[in-house]
Amino acid sequence: MIYQERFKRPLDMLMSSLMLLVLSPVFILLTLILGIYYRSSPFFAQARPGKNGKIFYILKFKTMDDILDERGLLLPDEKRITILGKWIRNSSLDEIPQLINVLKGDMSMVGPRPLLREYMMLYSEEQNRRHEMRPGVTGWAQVNGRNAISWEQKFKYDVWYVSNCSFLLDVKILFSTFFNVLAGKGITQQGHVSSGKFTGSTVRNLSNRSIS
Repeated sequence: MIYQERFKRPLDMLMSSLMLLVLSPVFILLTLILGIYYRSSPFFAQARPGKNGKIFYILKFKTMDDILDERGLLLPDEKRITILGKWIRNSSLDEIPQLINVLKGDMSMVGPRPLLREYMMLYSEEQNRRHEMRPGVTGWAQVNGRNAISWEQKFKYDVWYVSNCSFLLDVKILFSTFFNVLAGKGITQQGHVSSGKFTGSTVRNLSNRSIS
């Protein structure tokens, strides 16, 4: 608890600052390349719930075209992701702008990943505990399968991390993340570009059926 309250945030600021400095050539190069490639902003920004459900805008490098169907709706991810975007995503370079989110205090280096705002109404009470701390650039679920595991398992890992956060655990997660990125582990779920949509907890869905 002392680590979370006094040391985690200062360490986040120090690490994100150093990483932005070291990665600044890559950051600048990708910004220029993607700006030319997409002929638009090289960044993707989306509203996500953070600590205590407070909404912030997560930043990523853009990996998809903005192609619409005849109804004016975006095509599925697998039809919009570009060759360059797939490489950037598989190498996790799209996550670099989130270091800015960490500096701003929206995120932490380690924590439960910030998910879509629409998922909040689908969480069970236990799953919602993932919002008790800042979301992370990486997390316990990411080093234990990332997008290759089920949503139920991800949330179990997230809640476990919230209950067991420590300096040594964060160090372990950061090192594991580095080696997982090099190995390209858990980038996608079968049949999806990244991970499929969360449609609600099995336990929660069964509970809702019994009430109705």
